[in-house]
Amino acid sequence: MAPSSSSSSSSSSASSLRREVDDLTLVALGAIPGALLRWQLQLLSPAATTATDLAAATLAANLLGSLLLGVILGLGQRRPRLMLCGGIGFCGSLTTFSSWMLQLVQVLQQGRTSAALLLLVQSLLGGLLAVAAGLALAGGLQRLRCQHFRRRALRR
Repeated sequence: MAPSSSSSSSSSSASSLRREVDDLTLVALGAIPGALLRWQLQLLSPAATTATDLAAATLAANLLGSLLLGVILGLGQRRPRLMLCGGIGFCGSLTTFSSWMLQLVQVLQQGRTSAALLLLVQSLLGGLLAVAAGLALAGGLQRLRCQHFRRRALRR
């Protein structure tokens, strides 16, 4: 007897829900250490009481996250789980757009237009360069990995 369309539909829904829960779990597993690292970077900022001090920690977090995201993107083309955990989860919780915007506004409110402009340029150009460096690093790692496996295959 063939299964009814309602039972195959519920099986498909259950399978889809399971995949979504698995994906959410991967994002959460990456987000927790990313958020903890972000918090620690904020604590390491010397006397993080001024907008400039906080901006330095935010810039460090955003540049590190951009570099790592470049590496993950370069390595994760066929690894969607790596992108979920490392890219969306870890890097997503490490980096912060809202804090960056708040700190830019605070520096501007202090009348320090040149410092705000410098932070804006450092963040944008630094982020782009960090992603590019991460992609290049991932490419180098992939080449080393291929060379390693070729040498291993030749020894056999």
